[in-house]
Amino acid sequence: MLNEIQKDAQVRMDKTIESLKNELAKVRTGRAHPSILDHISVDSYGSRVPLNQVGNVGIEDARTLTITLWDGSMVSAVEKAIMSSDLGLNPNSAGTVIRVPMPALTEERRKDLVKVVRAAAEDSRIAIRNVRRDANTSLKTLQKDKDISEDDERRGADQVQKITDQFIKTVDQVLADKEKDLMAI
Repeated sequence: MLNEIQKDAQVRMDKTIESLKNELAKVRTGRAHPSILDHISVDSYGSRVPLNQVGNVGIEDARTLTITLWDGSMVSAVEKAIMSSDLGLNPNSAGTVIRVPMPALTEERRKDLVKVVRAAAEDSRIAIRNVRRDANTSLKTLQKDKDISEDDERRGADQVQKITDQFIKTVDQVLADKEKDLMAI
């Protein structure tokens, strides 16, 4: 039972870290990275589909993304979807290839993005602590129902705390890497 609670907590904390990484991937540094466009959907023949299903997203150089479309009639829809996104990008088309230049970030914008990144990291820390609380509540319930001893409950809580500390360190490391990435010129 203790192992199940610890494994469940670890799986949920892993998902929190993955969620944080996905959230931080959306935060634009000044460099081109295909994952920046991952959350953009395009109107394609009456339905909304992810951008990567209508063309290949690649990197031309450090500050330019290219989207090579499979269907030339989709150019205007893709441009419209990119411009209406919250990324502040202006695509340029040449035939079935769309180039998306990444504007350089100002110092003020970099600091704003660092604040956004720190807020996302704090949300992840809170989520991890909530998982710890749930695991400890489960342990206390088991002990109250006399399914485990008080010593087992204490050992389980210590293990859950060690797992929590490990994941909080991971969040801090991911945050530090992203901040360094954002502040690099």
